[in-house]
Amino acid sequence: MIAPHIEYRKNAVARLTNQIGVYVLCDLDNVPVYVGQSTDGIRARVQRHLTSARSDVIANRQVDVWEVAFVWAFPVAEKSQLNNLESTLFHLHDPQSQLMNGKLLPPPDHPVDLPEPKIVQVIQDREIEERKDPQLRLVRQAKHYADIIGHYLTVKNSPEIARAMAAHFARLTRYHQSLLDLSK
Repeated sequence: MIAPHIEYRKNAVARLTNQIGVYVLCDLDNVPVYVGQSTDGIRARVQRHLTSARSDVIANRQVDVWEVAFVWAFPVAEKSQLNNLESTLFHLHDPQSQLMNGKLLPPPDHPVDLPEPKIVQVIQDREIEERKDPQLRLVRQAKHYADIIGHYLTVKNSPEIARAMAAHFARLTRYHQSLLDLSK
């Protein structure tokens, strides 16, 4: 028997388009954490991220799939549109909350009129609210931060992982403050 939250996520991801395009993985607060592109279909690529199958950003501890609750999909007609759209989305969202992409993407070649994303929620409302509990979220983030440091020190010491570590540290600080605010 498949756990209900896994079944929900599987069914939600199945609603994503399988067109080529750019996608944004968003956390429990619907804040972007990662921007990527797919030349083999958005649904297939997001599925690999969420199941940790052949996904470097998951293997390198850059993105914690436990936090991913929403996916924004931006399908495109041609592969030639991918890099510019991905760069546009990266440079729009990274200054607001550092993305876990690791590397910085170059600025877009030319301005892009962003279409409305197709948004798919991949975790049920009840589960999102439970995971947003500062007591649970801080502990989870602290563990993930420790994991990415361990990965950096023992497996892959790279600027990309260091950048993701900085993004996770900023999240850890926010969750720490949320917990302290509860005790006032």
